[in-house]
Amino acid sequence: MNDIIYAGKHLITFSVSTHAHSSWEFIYCTSGEGQLTWQEGCIPYKAGDMLIIPPMVYHRNESSTGFTNIHLNMLDPVISLSAPAVIHDDGNHFLLDAMSAIFYYYSSEPGKQTLLLSTYANLILVLINTCLEAPVQNPVVEEIASYIIRNYPDENLELDRYLRSLPFNYDYLRKLFKQHVGVTPHRFLSDTRLQAAAERLSRSDDSGSNITEISHLCGFREPLYFSKTFRKKYGLSPSQYQERKRLERAAAPDGQSVKIPPDA
Repeated sequence: MNDIIYAGKHLITFSVSTHAHSSWEFIYCTSGEGQLTWQEGCIPYKAGDMLIIPPMVYHRNESSTGFTNIHLNMLDPVISLSAPAVIHDDGNHFLLDAMSAIFYYYSSEPGKQTLLLSTYANLILVLINTCLEAPVQNPVVEEIASYIIRNYPDENLELDRYLRSLPFNYDYLRKLFKQHVGVTPHRFLSDTRLQAAAERLSRSDDSGSNITEISHLCGFREPLYFSKTFRKKYGLSPSQYQERKRLERAAAPDGQSVKIPPDA
């Protein structure tokens, strides 16, 4: 049996500090988006994604926009993973339904619904392993994305030079990357830099005074260009965004976990 030892929900949350579990952790993002980071890598996620985290992997969870989720911990599931991974729910939302049911039965009658909890846990594992059997990413695309994530803070990064250094046609690489990721490599670089800037701004209390520094730390050579692209993506200037996130942090404690009905 796949023993579920905990199920809970996060209300609107912006960060969860570094921690690890002795059991497997499953996190279904019900709204918003963010990034899971551990020692060897990071995974972006959005609503409809499930994060799978093996035991004793120290990780943290951060979001510039906030997220909500359903999460559970399970002992000894049969999953062939040694590092965190993300899978995507399908249009029928079967994963969300199973996670919601587990949360409901765990919260409403703890200890009295063992068979139902085990049944839903088995369903989740079947869905997860079905997703993991199919290759999610092309190795070349993974290499390009990893290069961008490692080097985005470099203001002098020449992405075109890197792409042309690979043993593939330049236009083919752009099309292949967009096919798998949804955006071109250059857009991915810009989005990565903007996301990193938004995360720094959301954690800063020094309103307005360090925006130029943040722009440089995130790979933007020109602060005015940074402000223009930031406003285009987030609908606010960097200083407005920084102040709004400061007020949101003051109003909502980070990482609060509560038990509430699954349809709340």
